[in-house]
Amino acid sequence: MTVRLGVRLGVVTALLGTTVALAPAQAALAAAGASATALTPSPYAFADGAQSIEGARSTADAPLLKPGTSYKSSLPSSGKVNYSLQLDAESNAYVSVTAVPSPGSTVSVIDGIKVSVQDAEGISCSADTASFGAARSPHPIAAWGMRERSPAKTLCRKAGTYYVSVERADPDGEGSSPDAWDLELVAMTEPPTAKTGATSAPEVWDSASPQPLQGQAETRRGGAGFAAATPLDQGVWRDDIRPGQTLFYEVPVDWGRQLHVTADLGSSDSAGTGFTADALDLALYNPARGPVADVGVGYDGDQKSGSLPPLPPVDHANRYAVIRQVGAVRFAGSYYLVAHLSESVAESFGDGPFPMTLRVRLSGAAQAGPVYAGESAPEGVFEVSDEDREAAAEGVAAGDDTAMRAVAVGGIGTGSALLVGLGVWTLVARRRGVA
Repeated sequence: MTVRLGVRLGVVTALLGTTVALAPAQAALAAAGASATALTPSPYAFADGAQSIEGARSTADAPLLKPGTSYKSSLPSSGKVNYSLQLDAESNAYVSVTAVPSPGSTVSVIDGIKVSVQDAEGISCSADTASFGAARSPHPIAAWGMRERSPAKTLCRKAGTYYVSVERADPDGEGSSPDAWDLELVAMTEPPTAKTGATSAPEVWDSASPQPLQGQAETRRGGAGFAAATPLDQGVWRDDIRPGQTLFYEVPVDWGRQLHVTADLGSSDSAGTGFTADALDLALYNPARGPVADVGVGYDGDQKSGSLPPLPPVDHANRYAVIRQVGAVRFAGSYYLVAHLSESVAESFGDGPFPMTLRVRLSGAAQAGPVYAGESAPEGVFEVSDEDREAAAEGVAAGDDTAMRAVAVGGIGTGSALLVGLGVWTLVARRRGVA
């Protein structure tokens, strides 16, 4: 395994909330292969190793998306860009597209992205739209497309080529700037089950909203993208968020478990006055990065709170539900919480940061999930592993090394953390190189 020193340092910088300059000795390490740009905070952290591709205007030239691979692309202000998938006749396929508006761009209320999937004959398999909402604050948003194999659906069942089209939702709307947006695309496949299960969604489940979890908040610093999301377990978690900033977290949710989340935005310490509708937007995405639910919290300088709507326990049969929110809670895995604070909050209350508390509750007992007849791509994306549970408990993504855990959990000083981290990673890299 290759140690990506620049990326690791970028994560450390995000965790510590500090921009770091390289010393001469560290600069030498950077020249040896670490990226200096990884030390500069970015509005969105794309997946490490994401492949750059260009979407095609015509489906005839659409580049291929391989399930389990992350891609970076771009979206012009007008017109569609197309990508292709090669699918078998049995698996379900999902494609999530995250749009990242360029810094300084403006958007309308209904602007956003549209994602659709069609088969080779132009028949629509799915369509989804994500918008920025009343706050009109540009930030990363995601929509998904899918090819489902369902007894209730007779279309889009064949093996062959499918096309993913992406376009702006309202490029000519009032206030929308004509800038091109960056895109992150991830395709995933879910194998069929080994035996036929329920073909209708559960009719009865506990839809009562429990009391938000109480207790002393523990600090967890959010990540800057889906791939850099900070793991959370059940608990009360504190973070600071600035106007225009978007923070990402992930919560492992097993089969049979029910997720409840409340977001609190603390009062301002400024003397400003005013009101921002949907100042804090908290969105939930499923393991395929498909939108599940969201809540907007208005802000007038006093403390405010909002909760995600009640969601059912995770169940394979939820996919047969008519209600979109229920249908999206269709598999176990990492569910993503994405918090964004509107840029306009700064106009009334300053640049912050503003204290934010996430109260995460998991109810219900974990259950055995369906037996799949094959592997998903990427492998293990629709399950919760012991490593996922450990990462959620410690707040460090599964696979991170001891030095990273010390920085995130122990909170050691910035300079010491970087020097220790550099030493450990350099030693590990050399040893692995020799091996």
